[in-house]
Amino acid sequence: MFTGIIEATGKVIDIEKQESNLLISISAPFLTELKIDQSVSHNGTCLTVIDINEECYRITAIAETLKKTNFSELKVGDIVNLERCVKVSDRLDGHIVQGHVDQIGVLESVENQDGSYLLTFIYEGDSITVEKGSITVNGISLTVVNSQNNQFSVAIIPYTWENTNLKNLKVGNKVNLEFDIIGKYVQKLYAYKI
Repeated sequence: MFTGIIEATGKVIDIEKQESNLLISISAPFLTELKIDQSVSHNGTCLTVIDINEECYRITAIAETLKKTNFSELKVGDIVNLERCVKVSDRLDGHIVQGHVDQIGVLESVENQDGSYLLTFIYEGDSITVEKGSITVNGISLTVVNSQNNQFSVAIIPYTWENTNLKNLKVGNKVNLEFDIIGKYVQKLYAYKI
């Protein structure tokens, strides 16, 4: 489980195709603290560390991951948001994030608001957002400020802008979305009651 509070960014240094999978090598500031079998959130996608060397660690993105996330578009040199699993004794500063991406969203607009940024994303399907509710975008726990059918906006503070890969996004780029787990359960329960 994760909180959506990004710990660091890492850089993709190698991508190797292996059958229908991608083996992705990533450099990270906490490289020496990692261990094999550890789960790490990469742009909101929980993936297992399978190998570590002096320069990087390696993860595997299988076909299912590639289908549901923006990992099929990763390139060498891309920056990814990283978060290690929350410890049971830690504070939950963001919200409950599973690292299980629900779907891909697309950045529709970026508005510089003189000290902050308003980002609007569109998505398909019947998932819902609510104003002042939580959403995870590329692994970042954010608060929805405008919720419409298949569209939502988030306001980004300067710290988050500078310390995540949001500043690298361009209109039309794909992002990984994980909708709030509580909202997903409520939506499912409501569907059964009708």
